[in-house]
Amino acid sequence: MSRVFQSESSNYFLLLGITLFMVVFGLVMVLSSSSVDSHTDDDNFFARFLSQGIFAAIGVPLMLVASRIPSAWWKRLAWPMLIASCGLQAATVFTSLGVRINQNKNWLEIGGYAFQPSELIKISLVLWLGMFVALKWERIRQWKYGLLPVCIVSVVAIGLVLGGGDLGTTLIMAAIVLGTMFFVGIPLRQLFTTAVIASGIAVVFAVSRTSRLERILSFLHPGGTDPTSTGWQMQQSDFGLARGGIFGVGLGNSTSKWNWLPAASTDFIFSIIGEELGLIGAIVVLGLFVFLAVVLIRIMNANTDPFARTVTAAVTVWLIGQALVNIGVVLGLVPTLGVPLPLISSGGTALISSLFGIGVVLSFTRTTSPKKARKAQPR
Repeated sequence: MSRVFQSESSNYFLLLGITLFMVVFGLVMVLSSSSVDSHTDDDNFFARFLSQGIFAAIGVPLMLVASRIPSAWWKRLAWPMLIASCGLQAATVFTSLGVRINQNKNWLEIGGYAFQPSELIKISLVLWLGMFVALKWERIRQWKYGLLPVCIVSVVAIGLVLGGGDLGTTLIMAAIVLGTMFFVGIPLRQLFTTAVIASGIAVVFAVSRTSRLERILSFLHPGGTDPTSTGWQMQQSDFGLARGGIFGVGLGNSTSKWNWLPAASTDFIFSIIGEELGLIGAIVVLGLFVFLAVVLIRIMNANTDPFARTVTAAVTVWLIGQALVNIGVVLGLVPTLGVPLPLISSGGTALISSLFGIGVVLSFTRTTSPKKARKAQPR
């Protein structure tokens, strides 16, 4: 229990500060980008902003509570959390409790409230990877003790999400696993073979549905895409970015959000940022994620505990990788996958899971006070 009362390090305040700043910035941009859609759907310009604000009000205290929990507790909770989250995802896919949105059955509705169990699987998988690597640290580079068990467990968790049809979240989870295994030192030959197999499965799944195949073809041949159909979203995103120029049209002055750009407050919020705040605003957002990555890597390097290092690496791959995919989609560098911009896009479950993951990393930055440190020194 003494861990709970240990003092904060500089890394703690750096990570906490950048996280809170990004959440507040995200709330401002959600208010701006969602006001028209909110009025259209709920006759209230502030509906989605208030909803996101409620989730932020839940997520931030949850992050602070998580930051006080000792590492030993996270290790004990890894298996129960993974099993419970996979059970919820199974209920989403195989029972009538699952809600289908945009052809993906990835929402679970209980008591009138809907959430995404796949986001819970992300954080559970992160904790499980940390627990497993810490347990097998001495033999983690041996295929049958390291990558093979990780692949078996990960395939079950990722397969359940894939069963719901969410290819974007599936790819992010696969990246978390492979990226984390790279950070812990798994030989590149093993990772390359695994990545090739995973890529083959992803390609087969991607072309198994007409809507996904159309997105891929639109990405590969943008000039031949019907601008009034499959190419509409990317075309409107490009128009918004072009209108923004260097300095932007001003906060709240976007025209794309007036029912022109679909998913303006979620998957394509970066386009609204580029339109309203211009190239400068877009660069600032990129800079925020770069700074976040630097702080997370500092925390990882400052720890000698394999569990803390692995979990921090997994959270880094998760948040930064997802941000790169989201921004890549908006810029036309990646096919449309439907993943939100971490900490900024509208989406309650995604925001809470991201804050919870950061809270776990914050718990690794706790340091002993000078007085306790002196007592702990050998005589």
